[in-house]
Amino acid sequence: MQLLKNILSNTIHLFYPHVCTGCGSDSISNENLLCLTCLSDLPHTAFAQHANNPVEKIFWGRIHLKAAHSEFYFSKSSLIQHLIHELKYKGNKDIGFYLGGLMGNSLLNSHRFLDIDVIIPLPLFADKEFKRGYNQAAIVSHGISALMNIPVLQNNVTRKRATETQTKKHRTERWENVAESFMVKDPNALQGKNILLIYDVITTGATLEACANIILSIKDVQLSIATLALAVK
Repeated sequence: MQLLKNILSNTIHLFYPHVCTGCGSDSISNENLLCLTCLSDLPHTAFAQHANNPVEKIFWGRIHLKAAHSEFYFSKSSLIQHLIHELKYKGNKDIGFYLGGLMGNSLLNSHRFLDIDVIIPLPLFADKEFKRGYNQAAIVSHGISALMNIPVLQNNVTRKRATETQTKKHRTERWENVAESFMVKDPNALQGKNILLIYDVITTGATLEACANIILSIKDVQLSIATLALAVK
């Protein structure tokens, strides 16, 4: 039976090659999304293990966080930029779940993230999520959840209004663009919880700060933040 499965798998792979999402190589098994070369080239940060890391420093004097982490470094024309582009704009939800799993493994091996009660993906405005078909942060969150066995709560924290893209805005414009754009439908459901807020890429932290402020207004909440990547020059 196993021999038959191997023959079928190899036949399918021959006519419908399963290629690496990173480089396009077909030298990977059907179970993987990245080849060994791309896996080894992923720019992991190890921030999960260390307090006062660069992500946490972004929020010093702005919001009170229990911990913060970015799994990868993000730079222009990098492998991570390509993979996140696949997730956000090419409909490749599988790579988002996969990268979420890699981040979940890092969080699972850090004592600073072991007592999380619930994972909340940073919400998109409803119209934008409808057009895209999904929230990329939610896909990443479910990848983390699969490793850490922590529930994902998607619909309690929402966006009240649409915001312009942050890409070409400077720091002050980014903050003004997202200020007061989030709301919590049922604060009682989050009261007393240790929450992990998930996002894709952090630059100035303005969007995360705006969402975090709403969550931190709830009684007895503790908040940590994790993103797939930290933008670096």
